[in-house]
Amino acid sequence: MWNGRRYHSLDCYLKETFGKKLYKLSLDGGMTCPNRDGKLSYGGCIFCSGEGSGDFAASCCYGIEEQIQYAKSLIQDKYNGEKFIAYFQSFTNTYADTEYLKELFLPVIMREDIAVLDIATRPDCLENDKIRLIEELAKIKPVWVELGLQTSNENTAEFINRGYRLPVYDDAVKRLKEAGAKVITHMIIGLPNETKNDMIKTARHIAQCGSDGIKLQLLHILEGTKLAQLYRNGEFAALAEYEYISLVCDIIAVLPENMVIHRLTGDGDKAKLIDPKWSGNKRRVLNLINHELKVRGIVQGIDKNG
Repeated sequence: MWNGRRYHSLDCYLKETFGKKLYKLSLDGGMTCPNRDGKLSYGGCIFCSGEGSGDFAASCCYGIEEQIQYAKSLIQDKYNGEKFIAYFQSFTNTYADTEYLKELFLPVIMREDIAVLDIATRPDCLENDKIRLIEELAKIKPVWVELGLQTSNENTAEFINRGYRLPVYDDAVKRLKEAGAKVITHMIIGLPNETKNDMIKTARHIAQCGSDGIKLQLLHILEGTKLAQLYRNGEFAALAEYEYISLVCDIIAVLPENMVIHRLTGDGDKAKLIDPKWSGNKRRVLNLINHELKVRGIVQGIDKNG
């Protein structure tokens, strides 16, 4: 057990590593995505609403100092420490010239109030000079790099218009770890046409590649996306609540004991959410997952073969 939990949560990891919980400051580095600006495509992934993954990040219209102060103001009633995780969340945060990235990241990681630099990006936007920059930054303080894999199934990846093949992810994880960064991989549960076996394979692949952490995300169907068109055409169905709960528990069972689970479900923009509507009650979903783990006797890593 991890502080009474059946999985190695981010909260547990932070308390083990830093002695207390750290809150994230969601920041916007002003970058876009090669899957949206025409380098790869203009459409992006079929589930992307066009606002990136940083719906809760501060606006890039403001400088980083202003963004940090604003992000702090949003959580001032919750945090009781002085250290934070600087989370560059919106779109692809290594999709820029390396000098720009250095000028962006270095002043942030040098701040006394920042304990971790967290960079969300794509595996195909990590050229060697950017890996060298990450290595330089990781010598100063911990650096986390979040990669949007979503699935290890190449057919699904092509269907969702991910824009890169699986070996690109594998290579990025290897080089990032060699550079001293911690890797966190995003996985989506409930992608069209995927089976339980497909999702278990994705979780196992993420573990086998050496990812230090994982973020599990329910597929949200949002207004203004290609996914919404497919859904309305009846080409796939959204997961029911009980299906998602069961799948999350199955995945937890096959994840290595030392892997940090950063997220069990995600927050969607409720104003744009078409389905699953039940996902709007995040507390209920988390409670149901914890209950199901207990009922089924599952702890992280219990299933070595499944």
